[in-house]
Amino acid sequence: MAPDGPVLVFDSGLGGLTVLREIRYLLPYEQLLYVADDAAFPIGRWPEDQLKDHLLSLFDDLLGEHRPKAVVIACNTAFTLAGEALRDRYPDVPFVGTVPAIKPAAERTSSGLISVLATPGTVRRAYTRTLIDSFASQCHVRLVGSDLLAELAEQHLRGDAVADADLLSEISDCFLESAGKRTDIVVLACTHYPFLANRFRKIAPWPVDWLDPAEAIARQLVRVLGSDTLQNSTGKEDIARFTSKTEDKGLVRLLAGFGLQLRTAGT
Repeated sequence: MAPDGPVLVFDSGLGGLTVLREIRYLLPYEQLLYVADDAAFPIGRWPEDQLKDHLLSLFDDLLGEHRPKAVVIACNTAFTLAGEALRDRYPDVPFVGTVPAIKPAAERTSSGLISVLATPGTVRRAYTRTLIDSFASQCHVRLVGSDLLAELAEQHLRGDAVADADLLSEISDCFLESAGKRTDIVVLACTHYPFLANRFRKIAPWPVDWLDPAEAIARQLVRVLGSDTLQNSTGKEDIARFTSKTEDKGLVRLLAGFGLQLRTAGT
């Protein structure tokens, strides 16, 4: 398979738009295809074996149809579960993944107290534990799994009301005080969560650094593409596809704000 199509950005819902926004800033001439597996959302609640099979089958279809020049999996849950298998299955397609930003958090922390705010699937993953053992063994890392936060982020982004109390109940376990020190960095280990970062800052019990991986993911894509990066526009529009095949007008307007045209299968 010759990778000659668009850059494909994948997420379970709207969270990957945080990554797409950074990619567009760094790579203004690349055609982008945003794919949201919203029919399966929230994927963090799936049994791991079923989710992995689902993702591999979905990517078989996506890569066969769109022949992307690179794939960005803008979802910690999907990449930590299926990223290695996808790279083995498609060795000619560059995959850029999303993993919890534990290494940069360990490098930046002053207190040594770090929290990782993630979906339950990412918290359970052995991949996450390996990152902690490899890069943050001298820190106290608290893993906080949220069942609802990705859904609350989707509601917020779509303009629905989300109460501060509901957000606080999901993030309160991130804040630890020990031996006169406090948590000073919270890793946002789900691409949905940066959409709520300003809300988090207002309701947090004390200031912390909310670590958003989107820019680092976009920079890695630039490195992966290298000389294959386009220097002039092809004139091709950037497209979004949702596995639910939704045609919601509110979503159309939201995606337009990110420069995307919503398309259903076959159009």
